[in-house]
Amino acid sequence: MLTVPVRQLGESERRAVERLLDLDPFAGAQVAERIAARGLAWWRAEGRVLGYGSRRSLESICWLGGNLTPVLATEPAVAAYADLLAGEERLCSSIVGRADAVLGLWDRLSAVWGPARDVRPNQPLLATEALPALRADPEVRLVHGSEIDRLFPAAVAMYTEEVGVSPLADDGGRGYRRRVTDLVRAGRAYARFVDGQVVFKAELAVVTRRTAQVQGVWVAPDWRGRGIASAAMAAVVRDALLRVAPTVSLYVNDFNLPARRVYERCGLRPVGTLATVLF
Repeated sequence: MLTVPVRQLGESERRAVERLLDLDPFAGAQVAERIAARGLAWWRAEGRVLGYGSRRSLESICWLGGNLTPVLATEPAVAAYADLLAGEERLCSSIVGRADAVLGLWDRLSAVWGPARDVRPNQPLLATEALPALRADPEVRLVHGSEIDRLFPAAVAMYTEEVGVSPLADDGGRGYRRRVTDLVRAGRAYARFVDGQVVFKAELAVVTRRTAQVQGVWVAPDWRGRGIASAAMAAVVRDALLRVAPTVSLYVNDFNLPARRVYERCGLRPVGTLATVLF
């Protein structure tokens, strides 16, 4: 029997939640962005925030929405979350967060939530607060609203290559196109165009007061191996640090050695390890 029950948190505990998120600003960035924008009320946030610990001493939180994301989850917290979630139907499309917590959850939930489409157990989490020493590509810039039709096919190609399924599958891509459009309008989508075609792209998919998290990094297949990625990423990191947030962060699959070399050249250094379970 659990001595410290898991409970759903509400707006009255927002300060305690924000204090926890400040302790893990990179791995908890997605959760921090959602809570900053929508608060903790489930009907407004499009997800639930579960808490582990007493009302006087909150120890860990777990976001449950489109993704399941544990933050600062110790082994007892992981066990408590899993005990609760094992009795619920799986609605999330992934579990993502610090590797020890994600893999601990999956060990306990796989029998009832499985099988997974893919498990990525080792994803280095990288961050920097320093401008890249590398020269930035001057042709990498923010995408204009009039260029969404040119950007969208590249975004679909990146998503399909990275995740293993097409974002067009469920609703013909309407939801994904809204996401891409929102990023462009918010000044968070970058690209390099050559003859009207995207040859490099990246987005600041998550922005908090502590970090801008880069996702969706992609080089067109015909342009791979030409050495454009490092200078292009340097342009993204430089602009994000000067204009958006005090740090830039991202996570990458451990087996993607070319990308890891690019990020190292841009000054990004390891700050932890994430894991992702994809359904």
